[in-house]
Amino acid sequence: MGRFDFYGYRRENGRVGIRNHVVILPLDDLSNAACEAVANNIKGTLALPHAYGRLQFGEDLELHFRTLIGTGANPNVAACIVIGIEPSWTNRIVEGIANTGKPVAGFSIEENGDISTIASASRKAFEFMQWASERQREKCPIEDLFISTKCGESDTTSGLASCPTVGNLIDKLDPLGATTCFGETSELTGAEMVCATRAATPEVGERFMQVFNAYQDVINRHKTSDLSESQPTKGNIAGGLTTIEEKAFGNLQKIGKKVKFIDVLKPAEAPAKGAGLYYMDTSSAAAECVTLQAAAGFVVHLFPTGQGNVIGNPIEPVIKLTANPRTARTMVEHIDLDVSGILRRELTLDKAGDQLIDMVIRTCNGRLTCAEVMGHREFVLTKLYQSA
Repeated sequence: MGRFDFYGYRRENGRVGIRNHVVILPLDDLSNAACEAVANNIKGTLALPHAYGRLQFGEDLELHFRTLIGTGANPNVAACIVIGIEPSWTNRIVEGIANTGKPVAGFSIEENGDISTIASASRKAFEFMQWASERQREKCPIEDLFISTKCGESDTTSGLASCPTVGNLIDKLDPLGATTCFGETSELTGAEMVCATRAATPEVGERFMQVFNAYQDVINRHKTSDLSESQPTKGNIAGGLTTIEEKAFGNLQKIGKKVKFIDVLKPAEAPAKGAGLYYMDTSSAAAECVTLQAAAGFVVHLFPTGQGNVIGNPIEPVIKLTANPRTARTMVEHIDLDVSGILRRELTLDKAGDQLIDMVIRTCNGRLTCAEVMGHREFVLTKLYQSA
C-alpha cells in the first residue's frame, strides 16, 4: 500500500466515501419528528433534522434542494431515506440522489400521517441498514479523495502555524490529484485582492471578486455599524487578532504557497473541473460552511482552531488541529492533532504537514475524529433570504 493510499467505500457512481451512513433526511422542518422516529426505530441510521423547507423560493429554494440532494448523494452516505410533508418536493430530492445510483426511497406525510409514514420508512430503512452493513472498503488512490477546509475561533497561532499546516498538506496533495476546497467569503475581507491572484486564470479571479463584492453588498445593506464582534469574533480578539484583515491573511494560509484555485463554486455546488483546489462561496459560520462543503461531495474536513472550536458534521468527519498549547491542553478531547511544536521550534511546518496527511489517511481508514467520538453532528442549512 502506497503512502497516500487509503481504504474507502466505492459508490455506484465511482466516487469514494470514508464513512458508510444510512441517512434519514427530512425535506422540511415539518418532517423532522418522523425522521427522528425512524432513526430511533432503526439503530445505526442517522437523522438530520433542520429548520427550513417551507415557502422558500427562487435561488434560496434552489440552494435548499442543492444542499439536501448533495447531502444524500455524498459518498459517505451508503443509502438514504427522504421524508417530506408532500410528495412533489420529496420526489425531487429522491430523484436527485437517485441520479448517483445510490439506494434511496421517499415517503410523504400528506394523506398518510406520521404513524403510517414512520412505519413504512422504518421498514425500508431496516432493509437499507442491513444492506449497508455488508459494504466493504477497498484500497483507493489519493486521486479519489475530496478534502475541504475552514478555520474557526482563530487566534495568532492559527495564521502562524495551524493554517499553514493545512496549506502544506494542500501543496503536497494537489500535485498527486487530490480535490480540495476552501471558502469563508466574509473572512477573506482585506485579503481579497491577494486571494484573487491565487486563481488559476484571470477569469476565475474575476469570478471570485464578483462573489466577494456581492457578499460585501449584503453586509453593507444590513450592518448596523460594522462587523465588530462578528468579524473578528470576541474569541478572535481575545486570541490577539485585532482586525478582520489580520484574520483574513491568516485564513488564506490554508491554501498553501503554490496551488492555484481552478474554479469558483456556488454554495453546495459540486466541483466539476476535475482534481484541484476550488473556492466555494460560503458563510464563515463553521456549521454552515462544513454543511455546504459536505453537500458538494467532500468527504473529510480539516479545521484549524486557535482558541478552540468543537464543530462536527454528521456526514463529513472533521479533523481538528491547533497550534495553541493551552487549547491543546484544556480541550484535548476536541483536538485531533497538536502542532504547537511549530511555535516552540520543535516541529517544522513540513513535518507538521506530514503528520496531518497521516491523520487524514488514518481517518479515511476508519479512525473516528474527536468530533465524532464526542457526538458533534452540527448540520446547519444556509438560508439566503426570508421565506414567502
